[in-house]
Amino acid sequence: MIKPKAPVLSLCLCGFVSALGLIGCVPIRQMAPLGHGAPSTGKAGKTEFESPDDYKNAGKDAWKDEMEGVASWYGVDFNGRLTASGEVYDMYKFTAAHKTLPLGTRVRVTNLENGKTTEVTINDRGPYVKGRVIDLSRTAGRAIGMRESGTAKVKLEVTHWP
Repeated sequence: MIKPKAPVLSLCLCGFVSALGLIGCVPIRQMAPLGHGAPSTGKAGKTEFESPDDYKNAGKDAWKDEMEGVASWYGVDFNGRLTASGEVYDMYKFTAAHKTLPLGTRVRVTNLENGKTTEVTINDRGPYVKGRVIDLSRTAGRAIGMRESGTAKVKLEVTHWP
């Protein structure tokens, strides 16, 4: 009499289903947001990018209540991708990428060129273009009137620490 191989088949099927389930746990790799505006250029016209590793041990100065610098915005190319916080990037929400502020920090962003202000939540890391202090979502960039120019001089004020 031949024994049925059902236990072996069901064991293989369980293993296959488990493997499929684990595939969903693999993190999706995301390119660092570069912003929409023109990146700064260095010698010979090459774009100068900063390494994300430069900010892993940025120290206490990285968590200032106020900062000034150049903002850029990022939109369609990153819409639907995972952010550093694990959220899916939605260019229609008021969010931003910052190099060092804790994820979940609320920040008031003021365009120093026109006085327009918006508030965003930090949910991603970046920008990694030299000289930039924050990357705003498309909607936040529009709210402070910098979508057309791509960049603007801004002031950041932390309104809520996570």
